Amino acid sequence: MSATTILQYDQSVKACKDIFIKKTHDYGTSWRSLRIISITDQIFIKAMRIRTIQEKKVQKVGDDITAEFKGIVNYGIIGLIQLSIGNAMVEDMTLSSVEKAYDIQSDLAKQTMLDKNHDYGEAWREMSQESFVDLIITKLSRIKQILANDGKTMISEGIDANFIDIINYAVFGLILINEGKPGHQA
Repeated sequence: MSATTILQYDQSVKACKDIFIKKTHDYGTSWRSLRIISITDQIFIKAMRIRTIQEKKVQKVGDDITAEFKGIVNYGIIGLIQLSIGNAMVEDMTLSSVEKAYDIQSDLAKQTMLDKNHDYGEAWREMSQESFVDLIITKLSRIKQILANDGKTMISEGIDANFIDIINYAVFGLILINEGKPGHQA
């Protein structure tokens, strides 16, 4: 594991967290009303927008691919927070409790990334941005199927593991964009 990867990962998550905290200041914790299926759909919308921009090579609305990857990270964190709290309801949380919850879940995702990078040898660095988007969409389909199965799996990882992978794929996308590798060049 390279120190560069850890630094890049931390910088990417810090940028996402900065947006999350500012939006929490502006909107409060309105996201607490989102159920897991709604969070999944929000991530799906963002992933499909990235995919469409990648395929059409044209963007007509403001937020770029980088902003969408950051949104995916933040919705993934929301998913993990909601799973840890256990019920979706309109509930005010203090800014400090939101920040603490964000840090707990982002640390969990980072530790998973470190463990997997150890075993996979940073293979993600050779992947395309398009693959990250496709894998995110695949993980979303898995979450939807797990929800259809009343949250139960027979042999597979649960919803939380899929959100963690989604977060990490989005962070990898951000890292590669920041390195000047925006996507596959046809």
